[in-house]
Amino acid sequence: MDTKMNNTILVPIDFTDVTENAMHQAINAAKHLNSKVVLLHVIDKNTKAKLKKEKQSPVVITENLKKIALEVSKENDLEVDFIAKEGDIFSTIGNVAKDIGANLLYLGTHGKVGMQKVKGSFAIKVVTSSPVPVVVVQKKPVNRGYKKIVLPITSDAGPWEKTKWATYIAKNFGSEIDIYRLPTPDLDETIKIITGHLKKEGIKYTTTNAEGGDFTKKVVEYATSSMADMIMIMTNPDSSFTKFLLGSYDEDMIFNTSQIPVMCINPRKYNWEKIFKI
Repeated sequence: MDTKMNNTILVPIDFTDVTENAMHQAINAAKHLNSKVVLLHVIDKNTKAKLKKEKQSPVVITENLKKIALEVSKENDLEVDFIAKEGDIFSTIGNVAKDIGANLLYLGTHGKVGMQKVKGSFAIKVVTSSPVPVVVVQKKPVNRGYKKIVLPITSDAGPWEKTKWATYIAKNFGSEIDIYRLPTPDLDETIKIITGHLKKEGIKYTTTNAEGGDFTKKVVEYATSSMADMIMIMTNPDSSFTKFLLGSYDEDMIFNTSQIPVMCINPRKYNWEKIFKI
């Protein structure tokens, strides 16, 4: 894949409080990552129906985006652009991310309930179709950045990419990485490799063995009790490596009731080769 990646964070917004929170978290991240922010509104059938009901034209969307972008840019001394594009959220968001060379996507969601159009299974489809990592954000604001990141490790499959992204975020935010692992001996070598890399990169880290029981529940409980600012997980590729899967384990973590932001990483090779110059 030869997609060019820029220091750009894409934020789909639909003018609700949840996506506004995602925008503010993306702005904070952009300051730490020296990135620009691009606001995106997908003009889909829902938007068209609402505009028709209110007897307004799509120009209103562009005007609202422009107003928000200018205000946010001025308030934060940050480059903020905007895009209004016809399509559907499942394909358009990912396509725009590719077109602009985004390296991160912030997605606001109400979770598994509510009337928000980017909800539950909708959000999952956006996450699994994204060419770049997605930070899923609920209503709860994160005001101090990502000082503590929980990195769940359940197998030796694909930890390298997740470790690279954890290192990237940690270096820019001054984060501490908390490796939360299954206490099985077959993971010892994987943990050794991960901790060796973090130590080499000067990243502060701790390692915690999970107790018995539901691992997802334990991760969320641990992240909540330790006041974590982010949980970082990785999706699983299907056999063709063109689609990605999220099981109930991942979904429960993404829509955790503590509303801790979750960074979801699809194992697309160019995601990290372009960023980390591997």
